[in-house]
Amino acid sequence: MEIAELGEFGLIKHLTNNIDIKNSSTLKAVGDDCAVIAPEQELQTIVTTDLLMEGVHFDLTYMPLRHLGYKAVMVNLSDIYAMNGTPRQITVSLAISKRFLVEDMEELYSGIRLACERHNVDIVGGDTTSSMTGLAISITAIGVAAKEEIAYRSGAQETDLICVSGNLGAAYMGLQILEREKAVYNQQVIEATEQARKNGTSAEEAIAQIPQPDFAGKEYLLERQMKPEARKDIVEKLRQANVKITSMIDISDGLSSELMHICEQSRCGCRIYEERIPLDYQTAVAAEEFNMNVSTCALNGGEDYELLFTVPLTANDVVSAIEDVKVIGYITKESLGKALISRDGSEFELKAQGWNPLKD
Repeated sequence: MEIAELGEFGLIKHLTNNIDIKNSSTLKAVGDDCAVIAPEQELQTIVTTDLLMEGVHFDLTYMPLRHLGYKAVMVNLSDIYAMNGTPRQITVSLAISKRFLVEDMEELYSGIRLACERHNVDIVGGDTTSSMTGLAISITAIGVAAKEEIAYRSGAQETDLICVSGNLGAAYMGLQILEREKAVYNQQVIEATEQARKNGTSAEEAIAQIPQPDFAGKEYLLERQMKPEARKDIVEKLRQANVKITSMIDISDGLSSELMHICEQSRCGCRIYEERIPLDYQTAVAAEEFNMNVSTCALNGGEDYELLFTVPLTANDVVSAIEDVKVIGYITKESLGKALISRDGSEFELKAQGWNPLKD
């Protein structure tokens, strides 16, 4: 069905029909000029927004719309968790080009709704408009946190431990695999089209015969790139263990960039150890296949959406016992700079080489 057949309000109604409200603070969701959200006693409201643009943040050549919808929500929820908060509501705004059908938007929204269901979040509004260039997705997430528990980037103190959740570099290697297979496929299309022209046969049929890429053994890397998971579980484990988080940020643009944000906001230095950076086996294998340094991928790759945080030195035993959390270094005086200690003990200046969406 063409989207124009439904119109803007018809599309919104179609996509948001039968949404179950999960949070008592959501008094009014979709249907009026504004959503109505009740303040939660003794909790502060935290808000974040992310904009995803086709051709900049995602490529629909290999990104399924369902996965894209899921990822778009996770990008925002990850920011809420990085403030040590709990997400409650989101708004979803879409700019849609004419090549998309209603069924495409249903697929996108199925991923959005699945992400919200898994994290107990309400969809309370948004907007739709036309686009001349492709698909754009803007999501705003609203959450809550106790005033004394909000984790800012500016709270790190000298001798604090630097910790990360999960493992790093997997999403970046997943992207490398997808981009490589896209390039191979595009070349095969060119060759198949040229051969069909010479033979006087159908180019469409020739293209249809191109074999699908074999991703066996790389499933984890592809999932980390196309269907990341915001680390709600880590925040809950830290709360249950009564760990005092002095600063926190999510790893969207790369470990090195995010750690430098904390250091700049907290006016401190840092030391992290290459041998302590958590890596998955598939990440290491893929890095070798691409002739890349796996530590460089982990430091600068981005899109892991893991949590990077600092805790007091006295919390070492407690935080080290939490599953899927690893201590990778410590905070120092600002005058000592920011350094990476390599596996052979050499010291290198840490540089922010993560992804920059505004760079040519």
